[in-house]
Amino acid sequence: MQVASYPRVNPIGATFRPDVRNTRPTQASSIPTMRLNDGNEIPMLAFGLGTAYSERDSEQIAESALRAIRNGFYHLDAAEVYGNERGLGVAIRRSGVPRQQFFITTKVWTVATTVKAAFEASLERLGLEYVDLYLVAWPQIADSPARLQQIWAEMEAIRETGRARSIGVSNFLQEDLETILRTAKVRPAINQIEYHAYLQHRSLIDFHRRNDIATAGYSPLTAITKARLGPVDNVYASLARKYGVAESDIALRWVLDQGIVAVTTSSSEGRLQGLMTKLPSFKLTPDEIQEIGERGMQKHFRGYFNDIFADNDRR
Repeated sequence: MQVASYPRVNPIGATFRPDVRNTRPTQASSIPTMRLNDGNEIPMLAFGLGTAYSERDSEQIAESALRAIRNGFYHLDAAEVYGNERGLGVAIRRSGVPRQQFFITTKVWTVATTVKAAFEASLERLGLEYVDLYLVAWPQIADSPARLQQIWAEMEAIRETGRARSIGVSNFLQEDLETILRTAKVRPAINQIEYHAYLQHRSLIDFHRRNDIATAGYSPLTAITKARLGPVDNVYASLARKYGVAESDIALRWVLDQGIVAVTTSSSEGRLQGLMTKLPSFKLTPDEIQEIGERGMQKHFRGYFNDIFADNDRR
């Protein structure tokens, strides 16, 4: 199969490929989907339930998720550590939307006994018989390479039961992925990482593509919401005027047009409606994708795990 020629925003030293299977994401009148390495399809825009609420706030979490569902978000991203699984389960049941229409992601953060026990507790909180994607939330879940390989073997066993349709990781660096790949029977379908113009992980995404691992990006609006002023500000503003959309739409479209799943959130009903109507209505050109990438490399900003990474560590 001939590799398409796209701008080399990501990765370094390799032909740009916009998704894990080396084909353009499906672009239609709705949010595109992407086929993972296990054959399952993932919607490329997800609503992340985020860190704003604790498990005590299940009603607020449920309302937040219901607001997203009402506006067409069916890829919903939760996590054990943030205590939002129970509220998400409430929202799914209240929505009246058939389970098969959803794509539900959650993550294991700690393993007190076994991954199986943590997974079963997540299913119980969600009130579901299966999830579409189950992730190891961070490599620090293990205290040694051997333990990380064991945890991945337990993830593979869960996938075998069919109760997690796809399995993957989050916040893994290349060395962490190499550790589990040395013994894996099933490679991770995806690695969910912080991704935006000021944290592009170029060599890591190159590794993902060479190993048929998809990329999901959380906090894709960081350059707008947390890292003003910066070198991409004028580019976002200019492109927003050109396409008649918000700057945040440009930031998200930049992620999607690179074949990266975007995990975003909003408490605004109007903003959620706008995402579902405006994002499918335009695509950035290769030159525009390239320009945002090049401008973004002029600044480095990391929103999470700054206690782990050095100030200028761009991995």
